[in-house]
Amino acid sequence: MSDIKDIETGTQAPAARQAPEEVPRPRGLGPLGWLRWGWRQLTTMRTALILLFLVALGAVPGSALPQRGQAPEKVAAYLSDHKTLGPFFDKLSLFDVFAAPWFAAIYILLFVSLAGCVIPRAVKHYQSMRARPPAAPRNLGRLPQSVSYETDDAPEDVLAEARKVLRGRRFRVDVSGGAASAEKGYLGETGNLVFHLALLGLLFALGAGNMFGYRGSVLITEGKTFANSLGQYDEFTPGRLFKDGDLAPFTISLDDFKAKYELEGDKRGQATAFDAWIHYRDKPSGKDTKYDLRINHPLKVGGTKVYLLGHGYAPKFTVKDAKGNVAFQDTVPFLAMEPRNLTSEGVIKVPDAEPDQLAFYAILWPTAVASPDGKQIVSAFPGALRPVITLSSFKGDLGLDSGTPQSVYKLEGIGKTLQPIKGGEKLLEPGETFKLPGNAGSITFDGMAEYATLSVNHDPGRIPALIAAVLAVLGVATSFLVRRRRVWVRASAGTGGRTVVEVGGLTLGNPTSEFDDIVTALRGPDAPAAEPGKAGSDEPAPGEPEPEKAESGESEAEKSEPEKAEPEKAESEESEAEKPEPETSEAQKTGREEAGSVEDGTGPEQNGSEADPGADRGSGSATEPKE
Repeated sequence: MSDIKDIETGTQAPAARQAPEEVPRPRGLGPLGWLRWGWRQLTTMRTALILLFLVALGAVPGSALPQRGQAPEKVAAYLSDHKTLGPFFDKLSLFDVFAAPWFAAIYILLFVSLAGCVIPRAVKHYQSMRARPPAAPRNLGRLPQSVSYETDDAPEDVLAEARKVLRGRRFRVDVSGGAASAEKGYLGETGNLVFHLALLGLLFALGAGNMFGYRGSVLITEGKTFANSLGQYDEFTPGRLFKDGDLAPFTISLDDFKAKYELEGDKRGQATAFDAWIHYRDKPSGKDTKYDLRINHPLKVGGTKVYLLGHGYAPKFTVKDAKGNVAFQDTVPFLAMEPRNLTSEGVIKVPDAEPDQLAFYAILWPTAVASPDGKQIVSAFPGALRPVITLSSFKGDLGLDSGTPQSVYKLEGIGKTLQPIKGGEKLLEPGETFKLPGNAGSITFDGMAEYATLSVNHDPGRIPALIAAVLAVLGVATSFLVRRRRVWVRASAGTGGRTVVEVGGLTLGNPTSEFDDIVTALRGPDAPAAEPGKAGSDEPAPGEPEPEKAESGESEAEKSEPEKAEPEKAESEESEAEKPEPETSEAQKTGREEAGSVEDGTGPEQNGSEADPGADRGSGSATEPKE
C-alpha cells in the first residue's frame, strides 16, 4: 500500500502536457515614452526636410490663386465664376494661405524641428571643441598617411619639437604617454551649424516680419498729399499683431511726375525712366525734404520703405448740374487698358449733382490717331502728345447711400438705378465742354495730370533676415572648404641609443599635403627621405605596390644575404617583445581603445561621420588655439 502511495505521489504529468509558465508581457511605452519617441522623430533631419517641402508645397496655392489680403475683389470674382471649386477652396483657406491655420502649423513644426535638431548638436560640438584630442592609435602605420624614421634626439625632445610645430600650425595639441596628439578643422562643423542656426534665424525673422509688419499701396496724383493713416491707403495688409498706433506719422506730396520714352526705332514708346519728384515730412513738425523717387531707389522714412510701382494719367474735369452749380471739380485716375500706349479708362461719379446724380464712363487716348481702317481711334504713343477722351453719360441713383462698398473704377446699377442719357456720347479734347442733352448739366475736360502708385512696406524682420541669409551662405561655404585633420607623433627608444619616430595623419576626405609639410618640419629640411608605413615593419605603406621579386640573373650570394639577416632580425624582435611595456594611465588606455577603431577601419573618420572619438575622454579644457 505504501508502495502504491509512493508511486502515486511521485507521478507527474509529462513535460509536454504541463501548462506553460506565464511570461510577463513587456510593458508599453507609456505616455512619457510616446512623448520621447515623438520628439525624437520630430527633431530628425528627415522630418525637417519633409516639413520644408510641405512649406514650399503649401505656398503654391498662395501664388496660383488670388489672396484676400492682396486682391479681395479678385477672390470675389473667382467665387462667383467657380460655384463648385470656389467654396471648396475657401473652406481649405486657399484664398488666405499664409494666414491659414494649417500653414501656420507646418511653419511652427518646421521651426521646432530645426531648433530641436540644431541646438543639441551645437552644444555637443562645443564640448568636443573643448575636449582633449584623441589618443594615438596603437599602429600608426595603418593610417592613410604615415611615416617613420629614426633620429639621435631624445624622445622628450622629439615630442617637444612636435608640440611646437603643431602649435605653429594652429593644431590643438596634447602630449601624454610618449605621443603627441593634435587636431584641428572644427571650423568646418562650426560652419555647418552656423548654416542651420542661420536658417532657424531666417525663419524667425520672416515670421516676426509677417506678424508685426504691414504693407499697403496708395495712388497719389500730382499736387496732392498722402498722410500715413489707414484711411488713406487703397490697399492695406497688416500683420497679425499690428496696431494702428504703429503707423509712423509721415506725409508725402507728389510735386511732379516725368516719364521718358524711346522716340524712334523698334523700341519706340518703351519707357526709359520714371521720376517722381516728391517732398516729405517724417513727422508733422518736421521740415520738408525733397526726393527723386525712382524705380529701385526707395524712400526710407518712418521705419518704412516707399517704392515707386507704376504711373498713369488722371484727367481733370469740371461738372455742373442742371441748376448750373459746380458739383464736381477734380482729377480722376484712369487705369491703363493696354500698357504699351497707355490707352486708359475711368469713371466720374457726381453724387452732389441735382436733381439727378450724374456719372460718366470715359476712355482716354494719350496720343490719339485714326486706326489704319479709319473706323476708330487708337493711341499711337504712351506720352500725352494729343490727349482725346470719349464720354458716355448716365444719370439716376449711384447707390452710394446704400452702404454697399463700390469700386471707384466701376459704375454700379447701369440699366437699373442708373440710366444712360440719350445722345450723351461725346469726343472731347482739353479745354472743351459738353452740354448734356435735356439740360441735365455739363462736363468740361480741363486738362491732363499724372499720378504715381506707391508701395509702403514696414518689415521689422528685414534686417535680421538679411543677416541670417549672409551667415547661412558663409556657413555653408566654410563647411565645404574646411576639413577635420588629426596628426599623431610617437617617439620611442630604439636600438643603438636612437629614437624611433612614427607620424600618422588622418584627414576627413582626401589626404592633403599638409601632412608632408609637418613631417618635413619635424625632421628638418636636410634630413633623408622618411620611410612610409609602420616603423620596423616589412609591410608596405597603404597604397604602395608590393616589391618586385628578384630577377633570375641574381647571384646565389645576393639571394642568401636576406636569409642570413632573418635570424638576426628575429632575435632583435624577440628581445624587443620581452621588454616590459611602460605603465599607462586609465585615461590613456581608454583613449587608445577609442582610437583603435580608427586603425581597424571602423572609426568615425573612416565612415565619413562627423562624430568625435575624443569627446568621451571628458570635458577637460584645452589650452591650445582652435580653428
